[in-house]
Amino acid sequence: MKKVPFKPSADLTVGVELEYQIIDPETYDLISRAKDLIRRIKNNPFHASIKPEITQGMIEINSSVHQSVREMHDELFNMHAYLSQQGKNLGVRFAGGGTHPFRKWSLNKIFPTKRFKKLSRHYRHLSKQSTVFGQHVHIGCSRADDALYLVHAFTRYVPQLIAISASSPFYQGIDTQYHSSRSTIFIGFPTSGVIPYLTTWEAFSDYFYKMRHLGIIQSMKDFYWDIRPKPEFGTVEIRVCDTPLTLKKSMMIAAYVQAVAAYLLHERPITINHDLYHVYGYNRFEASRYGPDGTFIHPNTLKNTLIRDDFLESLKHIEKYANDFGNMGYMLQLVDDMNNKQNDATLLREIYHTAGSLPNVVREQCILWEK
Repeated sequence: MKKVPFKPSADLTVGVELEYQIIDPETYDLISRAKDLIRRIKNNPFHASIKPEITQGMIEINSSVHQSVREMHDELFNMHAYLSQQGKNLGVRFAGGGTHPFRKWSLNKIFPTKRFKKLSRHYRHLSKQSTVFGQHVHIGCSRADDALYLVHAFTRYVPQLIAISASSPFYQGIDTQYHSSRSTIFIGFPTSGVIPYLTTWEAFSDYFYKMRHLGIIQSMKDFYWDIRPKPEFGTVEIRVCDTPLTLKKSMMIAAYVQAVAAYLLHERPITINHDLYHVYGYNRFEASRYGPDGTFIHPNTLKNTLIRDDFLESLKHIEKYANDFGNMGYMLQLVDDMNNKQNDATLLREIYHTAGSLPNVVREQCILWEK
């Protein structure tokens, strides 16, 4: 049987992708200037790490591969500063947050690459609606079977990751009453959701080539699963997080993901079976809707707890690994947020109540991003 090639990475290395909003500094709406920005930086070494996304009000930055989140933070800080300067030169600003609070999706313009134009012709309005902004975390694996184990095992932590990263309470000009409205938007794509129950690399390879033969996909990029293997990088990619409002918060999330991955790979505490997915959709909804105060049903014990309490309990299991990576400083700040019932979604609502309008909220998002 033909297997999907897997390019090994060093175990538990970490990298991130961050999607940012390109903001008009007068109206605080999205502005379609990604093409101008990409053209401006084409001769700079950062060019390979700053990329367009499907619509022109978005830009993505990618870290290189790191053993340490602290080292990655230094790299992204420099990229962040460079991007800020280029934005000033272009007359635009940038912001975090999982959605733009008042942008009408129909106004978004597709970025003119061959792939993005093809996706737009196929998916039509879904392509423009996908102008939402996420943080993707990659964890390195030396073996394909380990990667597949992590893809399934991490589903147990998806509610936590949505809750701690949630930063999209506003969408299309309204308060959605969700903590993460972004996490509800990709559901319309036919290859979104969760990976099928494939527990060996041979089974995964068979599925991949069948889907490609049928013309449903061309590459792994066409699977929009919450968590997916990236065999060409030798990683597992966690895709459920909203882009936080600050670079520091994104590093806190990456530090937590790296420590959880170490715990999962070293101790194998989760048995991969169908039970993982029986309550997955419900747990995911609770995190998107209520954030840390959502209900989490444990897939094995079927006991209920708050997502916040499940996160705090999980820290007891991963503390050793967080200390090994030097990540505890980042994670203690997440603990403070959970104890105080805070995430970026609650912060944005507080800003709205003070600032009085959604354009003023976006202005504050720009200020937070620039810190």
